Amino acid sequence: MREYSTPAVAEIPAAARLTDTVFARAEDSPGSVVIRRRAAQPDPGQPGWRDVTAAAFRDDVAAHAKGLIAAGIGAGDRVALLSRTRYEWTVADYAIWAAGAVTVPVYETSSAEQVEWILADSGARAIVVETPAHLAGIADVLSGRPAVSHVWLIDPGPEEATGAGPFAALAAAGAAVTDAELGQRRMSVGAADMATIIYTSGTTGRPKGCVITHANLLAAARNAINGSLAPIFREPGASTLLFLPLAHSFARIIEVGVMEAGVVLGHTADIRHLLPDLARFQPTFLLAVPRVFEKVYNGAEQQAAASKVRNAIFQASARTAVAWSRAAGPGADPGRADALLRVRHALFDRLVYARLRAAIGGRARYAVSGGAPLGERLGHFFRGAGITIVEGYGLTETTAPATVNPPDRNKIGTVGPPLPGMSVRIDEDGEILIAGPNVFAGYLNNQAATDDVLTPEHWLRSGDLGELDDDGYLRVTGRKKELIVTAGGKNVSPAVLEDRIRAHPLVSQCLVVGDGRPYVACLITLDPEAVGPWLARRGRPAGTPLSELATDPELLAELQAVVDEANKAVSRAESVRRFRVLATDFTEPGGHLTPSLKIRRHVVLKEFAGEIDALYT
Repeated sequence: MREYSTPAVAEIPAAARLTDTVFARAEDSPGSVVIRRRAAQPDPGQPGWRDVTAAAFRDDVAAHAKGLIAAGIGAGDRVALLSRTRYEWTVADYAIWAAGAVTVPVYETSSAEQVEWILADSGARAIVVETPAHLAGIADVLSGRPAVSHVWLIDPGPEEATGAGPFAALAAAGAAVTDAELGQRRMSVGAADMATIIYTSGTTGRPKGCVITHANLLAAARNAINGSLAPIFREPGASTLLFLPLAHSFARIIEVGVMEAGVVLGHTADIRHLLPDLARFQPTFLLAVPRVFEKVYNGAEQQAAASKVRNAIFQASARTAVAWSRAAGPGADPGRADALLRVRHALFDRLVYARLRAAIGGRARYAVSGGAPLGERLGHFFRGAGITIVEGYGLTETTAPATVNPPDRNKIGTVGPPLPGMSVRIDEDGEILIAGPNVFAGYLNNQAATDDVLTPEHWLRSGDLGELDDDGYLRVTGRKKELIVTAGGKNVSPAVLEDRIRAHPLVSQCLVVGDGRPYVACLITLDPEAVGPWLARRGRPAGTPLSELATDPELLAELQAVVDEANKAVSRAESVRRFRVLATDFTEPGGHLTPSLKIRRHVVLKEFAGEIDALYT
């Protein structure tokens, strides 16, 4: 099949805006709980949660929106938001929208160089920063950007020391702004207006700003919660604990989706205490990248490994879970399992699976996975253990979801059919093309890049390769572009790291790897012409073979310094954690390089697969 479309279940009126639901719900059911907020406890590892009603949330949003208006933030102005996932992130996001402005999310792990580019390219007039430590990290950037006229701190420090005002005081500053003024500003925005600019890594290494409209976010959210994912979002008493960075489009669409669906939302950014948080919050579904599911599985396996008996039980339970899921098929019909398998599954449900479900709160039956491929083994294991993981696919340019598996028709190993309203086409070269109301408006200040990815008919060229089955389910088979997506869902552009490492005299070639892996690493080859002088300066014998230098401690220490310097240009999640020096160079005769000396990435990945695997053992 070359193309498949799913009819929309939600159309977005021209006058719709993201804040409508927040204000309407506060009027219609002011006492309903929309958010559960962390409450301080003596033990930070065992936090409590307190309810935030629809009316209270609306009041928080309105007060901070008035503060923005009083500070001179106008309709269409850009306000940057640098923070971990927390209640104030969502308040700030909706307050910026209520003021008619545009949110520019920034990862709290971003380098100063990245922040400087985002603030400059977006034309941000203000920024909300989480902590004094975050502010200190970008102090030099802000001093060089007088256009950023306001800085507010979520966790305030001494104002005289930081030069920033407390975020909480922003609400008081807007006391003179009337409800009528706020309403006029809020209603001045329509569905076609810009809501957010999300910066995503590109193949050139410099982040590009994806212009996402109110209609993009509303179409993605409403078609998901009323269509493909209705069993998850429309379940009575549904709730979720969000722990992914809200600067990521995947987490962002869930923020909007739960607001639209009336799902109770919680926030946490402390992954160290994630399991205690989940145990107390008790969400009905999770949103995560594959790396989180890998950690849950590996953690359970490592605990069991302490005892031979427990290890044998766990390994048998894992095999049974996978077998049970495979026997159940796409419709999850356990009746298709034979009698012996049903008995084994029931036994291991008491011994293993129930404990695993209890570890994440005991109520979660579903999880949504995206950002990177989820292995079929993990998908079957968790479904067999009673937690169905539905995998989806999309890009920042598609406002996150383009396809997703419906929970009741989940085909493990695929990323599902198109979301309602979306179409997927497989081009002649196998590239996945996507069309529909989720597709972004284009890249900010970069028409050339926009023209590269959007056809005249507004089909988005994904850069990924795939195939559609007879039911319209998409399977991603490869990556046409060189952008790396780690197992944690982080987009990494190899070019910015490769170019900086390659600039060192000792380095001939550098290939950054990490697609589907837990972290970023790289292969380095040595320049034979530079090796001789390097040896001579150290009084070492000339002609030392590259195979010996590949493991030489002194040379490795120098290259480590090169890698550390290159890492300063990227966030921690994008940084190179390990590298390996090869005993040979990449050459054109060897097929590693094109005639223009560009690396044939697929050739190198195949030929040096063993060396790459060694970087992750």
